[in-house]
Amino acid sequence: MPESSRAPSEESVSPPDPRRWKALAVIATAQLMVVLDATIVNIALPSAQADLGISTAHRQWVITAYALAFGGLLLFGGRVADLWGRKRTFITGLLGFAVASALGGAATEPAMLFGSRALQGVFGALLAPSALSLLAITFRDGKDRAKAFGIYGAIAGGGGAIGLILGGLLTEYLDWRWTFFVNIPFAAVAVLGAWAVIREPRSARNRSSLDIPGVVLATLGLVSLVYGFTRAESHSWTDTLTLGLFAATVVLLGSFVAVESRVRAPLLPLRVVADRNRGGVYLSLGLAIIAMFGLFLFLTYYLQVVKGYAPVRTGVAFLPMITGMIVGSTQIGARLMTRVRPRLLMGPGFLVAALGMLVLTRLETDSSYVSLILPAQLLLGLGMGSAFMPAMSLATLGVRPQDAGVASAMINTSQQVGGAVGTALLNTVAAGATTAYVTDHLASAGASPQARKLVMLNGMVEGYTTAIWWAVGILLMAAVLASTLITTRGQGAPAPVGRSGTDAPESDASEEEIPLAVMH
Repeated sequence: MPESSRAPSEESVSPPDPRRWKALAVIATAQLMVVLDATIVNIALPSAQADLGISTAHRQWVITAYALAFGGLLLFGGRVADLWGRKRTFITGLLGFAVASALGGAATEPAMLFGSRALQGVFGALLAPSALSLLAITFRDGKDRAKAFGIYGAIAGGGGAIGLILGGLLTEYLDWRWTFFVNIPFAAVAVLGAWAVIREPRSARNRSSLDIPGVVLATLGLVSLVYGFTRAESHSWTDTLTLGLFAATVVLLGSFVAVESRVRAPLLPLRVVADRNRGGVYLSLGLAIIAMFGLFLFLTYYLQVVKGYAPVRTGVAFLPMITGMIVGSTQIGARLMTRVRPRLLMGPGFLVAALGMLVLTRLETDSSYVSLILPAQLLLGLGMGSAFMPAMSLATLGVRPQDAGVASAMINTSQQVGGAVGTALLNTVAAGATTAYVTDHLASAGASPQARKLVMLNGMVEGYTTAIWWAVGILLMAAVLASTLITTRGQGAPAPVGRSGTDAPESDASEEEIPLAVMH
């Protein structure tokens, strides 16, 4: 139907859902559960390893099994949400994640724990994109959208640090199994809330058939990519299997793009990522996650191994970063999102985060937490919070309702791949710098155990600071990409009919497509 012949009611923005803020609480609870799980198990891993007799060679599978399933199936999960319905997919993801968590907490042998983690990843891949796409279609008005995505961005950015605190508390005062069992009440509350308050318009459903070749190629390609980086960390970048995995990634994802450009109902419509603004968000946010995941890892080891902090104290030490993210997301990003261009929040936000990371390059074995680590964390939190919030919103702004799930999956995919790259790349850099330092200085320490221990600790810190310098550069790259690729004027106005919500019109808009701004 031509645009001129549309009824006036179709062009007007529908009244906001009166239950939208309750829906946000439900979605935020589910998102917090998923984000917490990315780090909460890390704190409990040593205890679980000792209790179940997991070998050192196999302990990585507690993390890797989840990462492979979650990262590999995200695009599939996003499209399932579009086809099957976001609310139904959301609830299914919650129930499955709770069952998988119960199995993990009750594990009696390593294989059972590894399997439960893989199952968590499968249902997490359904849950994460459906949560973000529900948020996108629930909040359409500029001011409400800014507030909602401010809260969501704070959770997405700070949830990992909260996981370190909660993981420390549960492991130290209860048992490592509670890092799994704690997901069950989160899921129960979210399921009940979803049934009661979340409303999804039927017109937002995608009725196309599922692109099976696309599912297979995307899943295998992403699994190969994530496992390649994971193996590079545990083995080496020149390991034959590692190189083979990266080569397979290029072939599989290249074939995926070729298939998606030809099929009638693609798993990932290329228009979603071809949009300059969304592409800029995916790239810049993925780079920022590389830097952040590396920091979580190094700062945790620095506080526990070098400074001798207990798990709970280590978790509490991350509170300034969480505070900074909440303030940056809800008080800076949310207040300015409808007033300034997104790149004026994202670019400077990544620069402030880079400044905080730069402060951490001054780490030494006797560095003061109050005078160095605390202000660095505040800068990191403020910067990342200010950038995360508009990024989360812009990634789904103006996308066709039928593509909201897969667009949401792409933002999760960029984060997941960024986390895998960050852990592998920066860990490799740190290990190389530590080895070089210890090799150069250990002979001068003599036979004194105390002196040799000091050399080892100094070597660890040298490795951390070298990797953090890389993280500074990566954040600067993210700032440049956000400032140059993201050109949309703002996020305050509803997207006009037939447009993507950004500067460029969709080239293949059809008469049946309804923008998010006019959805009930």
